[in-house]
Amino acid sequence: QVQLVESGGGLVQPGGSLKLSCAASGFTLGYYPMGWFRQAPGKEREFVGGMAGSGGSSNAADSVKGRFTISKDYVKNTAYLQIDGLKPEDTAVYYCARARNYGSSNYFTRSRDYDLWGQGTQVTVSS
Repeated sequence: QVQLVESGGGLVQPGGSLKLSCAASGFTLGYYPMGWFRQAPGKEREFVGGMAGSGGSSNAADSVKGRFTISKDYVKNTAYLQIDGLKPEDTAVYYCARARNYGSSNYFTRSRDYDLWGQGTQVTVSS
């Protein structure tokens, strides 16, 4: 079964860190560009970071740059989003997604460029 399953969310105090995981099954994650998005209540889904296909680059959105790091483990077939210096405004459901462009050395920032989504994991930042 082709799917993405996120985990690692939770309740964290401001300034804390989390590492979200996105386990892929049914396909080889390393060949696809992957993205992370988040959606807070009442807001549109927002791109927070992406990583190109095999050998490509990664990047975080300007709004989270310096605090969010995207990576892949090719052996575990898993993508990760490391979030440091968490702020209350980071509270949202976080989603990982697989882009349509198999093998691309680019990453993509638009939701419509992705065709497979995980179920999401809740991150809540509060004291």
